[in-house]
Amino acid sequence: MCGIIGYVGDRTALPILIEGLKRLEYRGYDSAGLAVQENGKLAITKSAGRISVLEQKLNPDLAGTTGIAHTRWATHGAPTDANAHPHTDATGHIALVHNGIIENYLAIRTYLKQQGITFHSETDTEVLAQLIGHFYDGNLEQAVRQALHDLSGTYGIAVVSADEPGVVVAARRGSPLIVGIGRGEHVVASDASAILAHTSQVIYLRDGEMVTLTRDRARVTTLEAIPVAPEVQEVEWSLEQIELDGYEHYMLKEIFEQPTALENCLRGRMDPRNGIVHLGGLVDCSRELTRTKHIILTACGTAWHSALVGEYLFEELARVPTETEYASEFRYRNPVVDEGTTVIAISQSGETLDTLAALSEAKQRGALVLGVVNVVGSAVARETDAGVYLHVGPEIGVASTKAFTGQVAVLALIACYLGRRKHMSAAAASEFLAALARIPKQMEQILDRADQARAVAQQYAQRENWLYLGRGYNYPVALEGALKLKEISYIHAEGLPAAEMKHGPIALINKGMPVVFIATSGSQYDKIMNNIEEVRSRGGSVIAVATEGDRDIARCAEHVLYVPDTLEPLQPLLTSIPLQLIAYHAAVLRNCNVDKPRNLAKSVTVE
Repeated sequence: MCGIIGYVGDRTALPILIEGLKRLEYRGYDSAGLAVQENGKLAITKSAGRISVLEQKLNPDLAGTTGIAHTRWATHGAPTDANAHPHTDATGHIALVHNGIIENYLAIRTYLKQQGITFHSETDTEVLAQLIGHFYDGNLEQAVRQALHDLSGTYGIAVVSADEPGVVVAARRGSPLIVGIGRGEHVVASDASAILAHTSQVIYLRDGEMVTLTRDRARVTTLEAIPVAPEVQEVEWSLEQIELDGYEHYMLKEIFEQPTALENCLRGRMDPRNGIVHLGGLVDCSRELTRTKHIILTACGTAWHSALVGEYLFEELARVPTETEYASEFRYRNPVVDEGTTVIAISQSGETLDTLAALSEAKQRGALVLGVVNVVGSAVARETDAGVYLHVGPEIGVASTKAFTGQVAVLALIACYLGRRKHMSAAAASEFLAALARIPKQMEQILDRADQARAVAQQYAQRENWLYLGRGYNYPVALEGALKLKEISYIHAEGLPAAEMKHGPIALINKGMPVVFIATSGSQYDKIMNNIEEVRSRGGSVIAVATEGDRDIARCAEHVLYVPDTLEPLQPLLTSIPLQLIAYHAAVLRNCNVDKPRNLAKSVTVE
């Protein structure tokens, strides 16, 4: 959620830190700050509000070459100057930035107050800064190590001391940190986007590891001071991929990137002519996966919606009983994980705290745990037994678009992969994969008509209540469409299975209320047409997403957004796109911050 960047090297740190903070803005924040080592002191500037507010307060002449910076999303304490990071110890010589939540901060705060230490913020983070200062005796690394042993909770931290120039100490547990390896310089950040301008060579810190950075060295150890030989990896994204490239917003760019992103996702992974799926990440567990008797898909938010599509895919293509679980619920229940259970954790960032906790619970219960993630080297990718990367490129907009379609595509591949090893014929697999191969071109056809979605948004953007209805594979799409509208335009929207409308929500429908139906051709087409008539008879305005060539629906809908015909299990890859566009244009028309919606963050690393 929050963002961290730290720098040590020969260059002036200030512009590097500010640029890094701007790269991290998409993660969501409400205050920002930085600390730079300068002439034996720490120059600290912080402010509630946007980075532009912070910039106005900065001394542009700061020439220090070591520093840390932070964007904060408030948890403990309101978004004020005092609560913004960095926080310092009692001497003002140690400064710290922190992502995560310290669960036992009240107990530590009470102890430190008894030692005569005064606190100046409402945050849990200041407790850690003060504790490090309490233990400091000239060795910052050792003081950090000692303080972290007393902590309960999650953290990604970066720490500097005025008394140790040219040193940054960082550590993680449950909150991501990446170290960029440059020439005569090192960068540490919570996200690769803040590093790519300087280097593509990175180390992904694991939970329970810390790193001490100087200009020439990145020394990784455990919290027990055991040296670690880290693996240096190449970030697969380029700086160009995280630029706007002429688009007004990242979300719009990422919507239009979906055809290319899906081609990249599918490339080399299937042979439609012979009905074969190639998933290298699953080779080592293929026998165990083939024997699975029960699949649990676990995720949060948009990834949960893709998981719900996956549930339908696994049951239809592979004939394996499947259920979809919110990761935040799975981790606290007593779930049934019998022998032969496979748990698939789905996360764009691969750092979602609840999803990580769910997969840990599944592993403890003996399940085969697979990951479906976008970020190479992320925690989910490291902690699962095996998995499949999306390879859809970086997703900067908080509202997920291309990651959703990438997740659905990967789940379709896994379902077909498993189906072929059970009962699915080569001919059926060939037909399915051939249809999947056509999806990127069909996405382009939808995007060529993007102005139609804008026209819908223009007519209804000021309506405060929307309903989204779908059946079968398109029920999860209804949920996803409603979520997109809610999270970026702040319009109340509800997604439902169309048949459930009669069990209460039909009472909400009044004259002119926008009701979006995903009404493509398929096994339940006649049923959803009946649902449309029920809405029309109560004065609702029907917006339909329908299959090209369907003229009947035009007679009973105010607006029809057509998508190309495809197999019913693959329809969510197409029907989701018009709903993404409606949400985007509604947010723009309502003057909302599309890429940085209020109270939301791209990577949710706290409960």
